[in-house]
Amino acid sequence: MSQPDELEAFRARAREWLLANVPARPSFKLPQTFLEVEAREQLEWLRDWQRRLYDAGYLGFDVPEEYGGRGVDRERRRVVTEELVRARAPFLVNFIGLEWAGPTILTFGTEAQKRRMLPPLLRGDELWCQGFSEPAAGSDLASLQTRAVRQADGTYRVTGHKVWTTVAHFASWMILLARTDPAANKYAGISYFLFPMDATGVTVEPLLKMTGEGGFNQVLFDDAPSPADSLLGEEGQGWTIAMTTLTFERGAAETHARERAAALLAQLGRVVELAREREREGAPALADPVLADRIAQLWIECAAIGLSMARTRAPALNAERPFALPLMNKLVSSEWNQRLAELATELLGADAALWLDDPRAPHGGDWTRGYMNSFGMTIGGGTSEILRNVIGERVLGLPKGK
Repeated sequence: MSQPDELEAFRARAREWLLANVPARPSFKLPQTFLEVEAREQLEWLRDWQRRLYDAGYLGFDVPEEYGGRGVDRERRRVVTEELVRARAPFLVNFIGLEWAGPTILTFGTEAQKRRMLPPLLRGDELWCQGFSEPAAGSDLASLQTRAVRQADGTYRVTGHKVWTTVAHFASWMILLARTDPAANKYAGISYFLFPMDATGVTVEPLLKMTGEGGFNQVLFDDAPSPADSLLGEEGQGWTIAMTTLTFERGAAETHARERAAALLAQLGRVVELAREREREGAPALADPVLADRIAQLWIECAAIGLSMARTRAPALNAERPFALPLMNKLVSSEWNQRLAELATELLGADAALWLDDPRAPHGGDWTRGYMNSFGMTIGGGTSEILRNVIGERVLGLPKGK
């Protein structure tokens, strides 16, 4: 762990490097998040940024050096995260690999899996997607029907259908849940695979969101082969491993919690700038006391969310109800982000109706696009409705509703 003086020197170097290397926006439209990467030119531009960040030594502080990382140093990762937000740097395109697949492989993977999978994941040379949800098994994930049948030589054959599979059209690998024992309890019969997306029998079909953007897909498996060493953990252990992945996805991990808190605060700052920029009755909108009060309330809630996320770093505060904080934080932060985006579009007034290809659209139409995209955040990782049920039933012990 870095000492305070070393950490400040590291921060100064990181800030200087970012100042010199954060790229200017390209001539083409960039996605707002990793969920909307649809074009090859977007992918390559964002992948180049991740590679440069990694090669400069500012990525991989949660992975040991023998697996391609910089050594586990959470304080240095925190510093880099803060400086990336400060510099308004592009997001990291291999988000699923860095935040979900990588930590899960580090927790459950064999030595060979860690050495093979983690280095290209960190650098962005190989992208990852997530094959959990199915058309009839979204919120009730344990009801998934995709099958993985073990062959005599130890390999598997996968047949089934996954949906809402972000960046599947560019991914090299998928973290895949499939049923290996249909006769077992629905939780016990699931296994977890590191599935190669270039296997025969795999079809990726794009899905368009209401913004008109791609990035989501459905993936069809028709007797697709998967190597024996693609199994993560043991057969039947998939549900346990998946819950670990979902813990990372919902922001329970310490470093991810820090990142989300910093990102929320930065987004709020952008809305304050917008309120100063837009006018109401000949004065900056921020001068409206009602609007100022709404922004103050959002700031108070943002601070509370940050403190709640900080609680994940104190084991004593999580021992009694270990799943409470990740579920609560995901629920509250996604809905807060949606209300913030709604306020931003309200500030735009009639200009909010101008879409991305209209040269008159303020800020390139990003605020309206952000509001529409915010609905995906209240769905992915568990819908708000399902999370409220889970919190009520599994955290608070309330009886199930009829």
